[in-house]
Amino acid sequence: MILTNHYHSFDELVKLIWGESIEIDSEALRDVEQSFLFLQEFSKERLVYGVNTGFGPMAQYRIHDEDITQLQYNLVRSHATGTGKELTPLQVRAALICRLVSLLRGYSGVHPSTISQLQLFINHEIYPVIYQHGSVGASGDLVQLAHLALALIGEGEVIYKGGKATTRSVLKHLQIDPLQLYIRDGLSLINGTSVMSGIALINLVQAKKLFHLAVMTSAMVNEVVSSCNDHYSIQLNSKKHHYGQRKVAGMMSEILADSQLMRERYEKDHDQIPSEEILSRKVQEYYSLRSAPQILGPILDTINQAEKVIVDEINSSNDNPVVDYRDQTIYHGSNFHGDYISLEMDKLKIAIIRLTMLAERQLNFLMNDKLNQQFPPFLNHGKLGLNLGMQAMQFTATSTTAESQTLGFPNYVHSIPNNNDNQDIVSMGTNSALITAQVIENGFEVMAIYLIALAQAYEFIEDHSKIGSQTKEKYEQIRSLVPKFIEDTPKYEEILKVKEWIMNMNDK
Repeated sequence: MILTNHYHSFDELVKLIWGESIEIDSEALRDVEQSFLFLQEFSKERLVYGVNTGFGPMAQYRIHDEDITQLQYNLVRSHATGTGKELTPLQVRAALICRLVSLLRGYSGVHPSTISQLQLFINHEIYPVIYQHGSVGASGDLVQLAHLALALIGEGEVIYKGGKATTRSVLKHLQIDPLQLYIRDGLSLINGTSVMSGIALINLVQAKKLFHLAVMTSAMVNEVVSSCNDHYSIQLNSKKHHYGQRKVAGMMSEILADSQLMRERYEKDHDQIPSEEILSRKVQEYYSLRSAPQILGPILDTINQAEKVIVDEINSSNDNPVVDYRDQTIYHGSNFHGDYISLEMDKLKIAIIRLTMLAERQLNFLMNDKLNQQFPPFLNHGKLGLNLGMQAMQFTATSTTAESQTLGFPNYVHSIPNNNDNQDIVSMGTNSALITAQVIENGFEVMAIYLIALAQAYEFIEDHSKIGSQTKEKYEQIRSLVPKFIEDTPKYEEILKVKEWIMNMNDK
């Protein structure tokens, strides 16, 4: 794909992150060069933050001409202080791409060689070792991006061909020269929201998968117990004006369109008033079944809003100062502040926790014979008492859901001043993106157990020809991974197998 200095869509960015190689548009590269040349001349006669001044609260100190280049190296090396777990290669690739897209806007004053080095790292799949802990999301991802920049200059460590090695040895093997930093390159590389944005984009892709699964499983659980179809009908849900709710209702209606197990309310249940005083069947299903459009609708709306904000952020110039050779001036400000990503990740995190809670409650409905009144306890196909069915698998789903609920505290409102109070209010955007990633992975674990439970429940349907075509396809896919089980055997491998399958499946 050719990267330009124009807006890149969500689909284009996703293709890049998942492996498409990069070419650089020549016009965009010319803009980068013009920005660099302008900064070089402009800073000869004027003070420019981070070029001929110190950084942060030390910006009051003047840097002399002979130290300007060394200042950039000092910045990168001093900020490579990350700790904790390493980011995944996919997350690092996303960060590299996001930094490249932002710098290509032509407002950062970097030397064109910085663009070329980022391109080489991406295309050769050289992924700097970056740690989770370090960013407060105020001047962007200073610490994480310092580890990225450290590799570009030939220092630190990288992941290459699936293994960790020194950057120096990998670059020597590939005959790539370390990046030489010029008057602004170090600051431009580490100032910005590219790590949090890259992780956020991956989160968004995975959140969409979970959403589609939640719609499918909500349709399946209603089908397997023969719910009334007006719960998810377009006629009912169109009476509210929310896009997400209407969309979910339409999706569920399409999924179950050819199912012969769903009931028409006034044809079977209420064509006449029954004579019995206590009804044998509830008039309405439990909330976790009949409220799926109302619960999943705002989750879809949240995902759609997050997509717009994340893609806008990635396509923005998000460092400081902004070098505008077209206006022949330099603007000092806070485009590196991560509030947009922090807020959207917190909202997405809460939405995915809610989705996970819905799946866990629907799972509980299937596990509890007193609620569903159709299946044996824990969907046990064996001998009750002797065999335990899915009893312990539910423990795992419940405890994982509880962990996600605990992780639900928003980072957006959790600011700790630091940096001699220069950074007196910070976004914690990277923390928000990373915790959201954990919540999403938890969601996949709960969903894997729930899918296995649904497959076990479908085994109690006597006539499988009545199952809808889409739900039957999903049931058969699960069965290809986890056959029907009666005897008690360890199930952790099957859960992991289903989890990996749904995490890597297409969005629909």
